[in-house]
Amino acid sequence: MGDKPTIAISHLGCEKNRVDTEHMLGLLVEAGYGVDSNEELAEYVIVNTCSFIEAAREESVRTLVELAEADKKIVITGCMAQHFQEQLLEELPEAVAVVGSGDYHKIVDVIQQVEQGKRVKLVSSQPTYIADETTPRYRTTTEGVAYLRVAEGCDYRCAFCIIPHLRGNQRSRTIESIVTEAEQLASQGVQEIILISQITTNYGIDIYGKPKLAELLRALGKVNVPWIRIHYAYPTGLTPDVITAIGETSNVLPYLDLPLQHSHPDILRAMNRPWQGRVNDGIIERIKETLPKAVLRTTLIVGFPGETQEHFEHLSQFIQRHEFDHVGVFTFSKEEGTPAYNLPNQLPQFVMDERRNVIMELQQPISLKKNQLEIGKVVDVLIEQENPVTGQLVGRSGRFSPEVDGQVFVYGEARLGTIVPVAIQKADAYDLYGQVVTN
Repeated sequence: MGDKPTIAISHLGCEKNRVDTEHMLGLLVEAGYGVDSNEELAEYVIVNTCSFIEAAREESVRTLVELAEADKKIVITGCMAQHFQEQLLEELPEAVAVVGSGDYHKIVDVIQQVEQGKRVKLVSSQPTYIADETTPRYRTTTEGVAYLRVAEGCDYRCAFCIIPHLRGNQRSRTIESIVTEAEQLASQGVQEIILISQITTNYGIDIYGKPKLAELLRALGKVNVPWIRIHYAYPTGLTPDVITAIGETSNVLPYLDLPLQHSHPDILRAMNRPWQGRVNDGIIERIKETLPKAVLRTTLIVGFPGETQEHFEHLSQFIQRHEFDHVGVFTFSKEEGTPAYNLPNQLPQFVMDERRNVIMELQQPISLKKNQLEIGKVVDVLIEQENPVTGQLVGRSGRFSPEVDGQVFVYGEARLGTIVPVAIQKADAYDLYGQVVTN
């Protein structure tokens, strides 16, 4: 036990990457390795990289270079390892191993080989692995929250997206496997389970022959956890059955993250989005009608090649018409290996930046108005942090997802990792402010 090296893991990228990181930590701890969050004290640093867009790659490269300069033995895992395996080994002599996005479960074997003096490259060309409830896991989120991966990979081929190339085709877990893991998390005191995959509304299609999200939600309704949140719900997959299941299952939050990316049919076609222009066919209105308490978030891409001023105006009006609770806006990132890389009429960065700013400015008053509607209400808040100086608590209501939405700043007494009633007294465009309600 004592002669095994200490290992730190640096996690970059999305929550799907985070789950991979947590499984690697779990496997290493189970195998008797010392795991330390302090990279300075560790002999090896595993960097779980992101390669989704240029900015994410730059962050990954910065982290790798800093560690190399600190003479660390680096194990590169995740999407960037999948994407640029040869270049990474060539340009970073400090990298002792490169492990692909579908091979992280072999991390213990990789470390053992490296310990024997080997330089390891383990990258499956078509990732097929998905962890389940039997895979050891060491959670890195605050104690009240856990991500639960229901599927991995994607069968769509959007023109701007490298993910299917890096993560493989969709592979779903069984309903039984997911429910078992949810029960494990509930027994650990988790208050909020966030269901993740590339496209959660397509869950089950590969193993059951049709989407089974509605059945999964109803099964999770029997698990003793207060909040279940769904991430990445494609609007065409929000069938009447799924919407009914959300409405009828008391612990499923009516929070829908719809990664629409655009509104104009021409741009959606150019993006090869699976529903093309159907977001304008009343889908969003139907969701709001059936789930009057629905909280809608979306992400958008501005500056896709060929996006004209007219296309952009369409998107601006779409945002104003639908009044989403939360909106994230990205400028188009030109990714080698995707069809959009070679499209004509690429837009200059300054035009894309301007368009992003316009959308964010249009959204600000909408978000403010939505938040102000909470003033005077008593809402449930999951307490996640405490400011050691002021004693002020920080948490989230069901309207806010971790890291992407706002927070609730709370005065009063409450234990971390618990859900408490909070009277909302003030709001701005991002956050809410209130006081714990005591009996």
